Amino acid sequence: MMTDKVRIDSLNAQNVNATNETYLARQAEFESNVRSYPRKLPFAIAKAQGVWITDVENNQYLDCLAGAGTLALGHNHPDVLQSIQHVITSGLPLHTLDLTTPLKDEFSEYLLSLLPGQGKEYCLQFTGPSGADAVEAALKLAKKHTGRSGIISFSGAYHGMTHGALSVTGNLSPKEAVDGMMPEVQFMPYPHLYRCPLGIGGEAGVKALTYYFENLINDVESGVRKPAAVILEAVQGEGGVNPAPAEWLQRIRKVTKEHGILLIIDEVQAGIARTGKFFAFEHAGIEPDIIVMSKAVGGGLPLAVLGIKKEFDAWSPGHHTGTFRGNQLAMATGLTTLKLLKDNNIADKVAAQGEWLKGKLGELQQRYPVIGNVRGLGLMIGIELVKPDEPADHMGSFPADGELSALVQKKCFENGLILERGGRHGSVLRLLPSLLITDAELDVFMDKFENALLSAGVKPV
Repeated sequence: MMTDKVRIDSLNAQNVNATNETYLARQAEFESNVRSYPRKLPFAIAKAQGVWITDVENNQYLDCLAGAGTLALGHNHPDVLQSIQHVITSGLPLHTLDLTTPLKDEFSEYLLSLLPGQGKEYCLQFTGPSGADAVEAALKLAKKHTGRSGIISFSGAYHGMTHGALSVTGNLSPKEAVDGMMPEVQFMPYPHLYRCPLGIGGEAGVKALTYYFENLINDVESGVRKPAAVILEAVQGEGGVNPAPAEWLQRIRKVTKEHGILLIIDEVQAGIARTGKFFAFEHAGIEPDIIVMSKAVGGGLPLAVLGIKKEFDAWSPGHHTGTFRGNQLAMATGLTTLKLLKDNNIADKVAAQGEWLKGKLGELQQRYPVIGNVRGLGLMIGIELVKPDEPADHMGSFPADGELSALVQKKCFENGLILERGGRHGSVLRLLPSLLITDAELDVFMDKFENALLSAGVKPV
C-alpha cells in the first residue's frame, strides 16, 4: 500500500523560469495538430478566479470566453469548489455508470423543475459527458420513436463533431475530409437579421423563411421525405450569435407538432441563463420535445443531459449508453450552479447587462464603422466586423472581414482580453463571459475592446 502522498510538481512548485513559449512548444510536441485554442490564445494558464486568468508569466486577462460558455459562475467559484470537496469527503463513489445516488436524485429533481411546466411532462437521459453525444442520442431517439430517418437542420448550425452531430452542423470545413456523412439530412436557411439568406431582410425576410419551412413540410412534391426531427439552436453560437426570431420559432413548433416531427432544441451553449432566460427557447414561449443540455449544466465539469417529453421516451434499456454518464462531481457542481443562478435571479441580471452592453457597443459602432452589426441576447453577444469601404449589398450589409476580426482578437489578447470568433469567415467576435461578471468588469471589457480596435489600426470617425 502506498503511504506517501502523490504530488503533482507543477501544482506544488511553479517553475520560475518557465514561459508561455516554453509550455506552448512542449504542447506542440506532445499533442496532435488538432489543437486549436492555443493557436489563438498562446499562453499557459497558472491560475484563474472569477473572470480573471493569470498566465505563467503573471499576465492577467479578462476572460470573456469562460470555457465556451461552460463556466456560468466563472473560474473557481467558492461554492463550486466547496461542492467538489463535499463529494470527495462524503464517501460517494466518483464513478457510478447510471446507478443512482442521493446526489443524482437531488440534481435530477432540481433540473427537471427548471424545464417547461416544472418538468412534469419530461424525463431525463444522462448521456456521455459531451454535448455532441447528447445530440447523437437525441437524433437516434427521434428516429427510433418515429420510424423515420430524415433530419432537418439549418445553415449556420453547430451541434458537435461526432458523426451524426457533425452531419447536422453547418460548418463545411470539418466535413471536408470525412466521407459518408449521415444520410437524409436536409439543411434549410436560418434567419439572419443582418445577412438575410433570402436577400430580403427585415420582417419580410423572416416571414418568407417561415413560409419556406412550412411549405417544404406540406408540399407533397418537395422531394424531402417527412423527417424524424428538426434540430436547431434558439440562438446560434458558433454560427455567429444569431438569435432566432420568436415568430419563426413559434411557427416551426406549430408545424412540427402538426406533422408528428420531433423538435430538438440544442441548448448546450445558449442554455442555463446565458441569454437572460433559463433556456433560450423560452424567449419564444415554446416547449421542445427534446432539450439538449451540456456545458454550464455541469457547473464547469463534464456532463450532458437530455430533457425528453415522456411520450417520446422510446428507448429500451441500454440502447444508448456511456461509461461516464454518472459524473457525481459534475452533478454536485451542476446542482450548486443551477441553485445559485435560480436563487439569485441571475437571468434577470444577465438580461439587463446584455441590453446595456449592446447599447454601449452600438455607441462604439457609430464611431467605428468596421462594426457592421451587434446582436445577441443576454451575455451571448456577437460583434460582426465588416469592410465599410467596400460596396454594401442591396440590404445595406457590408462584406464580412474575417482578417480584421482575427487581428482584433489577437490585439484583444495582447491587451489582456480573451474573446472567441465565429460566424461566416470568422468575422464575428463573440462574448461569453461568466454570468456573474460585474458592471465594473464590463466597463473594463469596453475599454480593452476599444483599445484593441485602435491597436489593430482601426480609425474612429
